[in-house]
Amino acid sequence: EIRNAVLLVHGEKAHSRYFSESTFKKLKGDNKELVIVPDASHTDLYDNLGKIPFDKIASFLRQYLK
Repeated sequence: EIRNAVLLVHGEKAHSRYFSESTFKKLKGDNKELVIVPDASHTDLYDNLGKIPFDKIASFLRQYLK
């Protein structure tokens, strides 16, 4: 059982997106978030700064890192 907050970020076009969706459904509690980045592949989230959801990541970290 995972009790810490969990943030899953995946590109909409990533072939492995279902891993995050499946994991998200299995996680219990309210301290979880799944962010699906529109029109992004897996590798876009490594090197395409325009697609990385920095605002959502920062918001999640501010909320749960205390």
